[in-house]
Amino acid sequence: MSTKQRLDGDILAMLKDVMEDEFPVLIDTYLIDAAIRIKALREALNEQDAETVRITAHSFKGSSSNIGAAPLAELCMVIENSAHKGQLAGIESTLDEVEQEFMAVKQVLSEL
Repeated sequence: MSTKQRLDGDILAMLKDVMEDEFPVLIDTYLIDAAIRIKALREALNEQDAETVRITAHSFKGSSSNIGAAPLAELCMVIENSAHKGQLAGIESTLDEVEQEFMAVKQVLSEL
């Protein structure tokens, strides 16, 4: 997947304009929060806690969307929808994809 598809440049440019000097703080906050959410998703999945998986995936979806990481947000939506239905089987592989996509997004964001 190309960098352009991974992150929406228009959203990032708008955030940079709005946040000005605080843009790096926003990026750092997102990266820290995302790592925490991935860990929380793994823990909730290990505990078979569908509601926590759903809530965490929903929050991660929103923050990823806000930062312009649409593919990552879409993967979070898949997890959220499955957890909403109580279907936790198969989520681990999607969570692996989330983690891989996050690492790629993190790499791109670190180069800004």
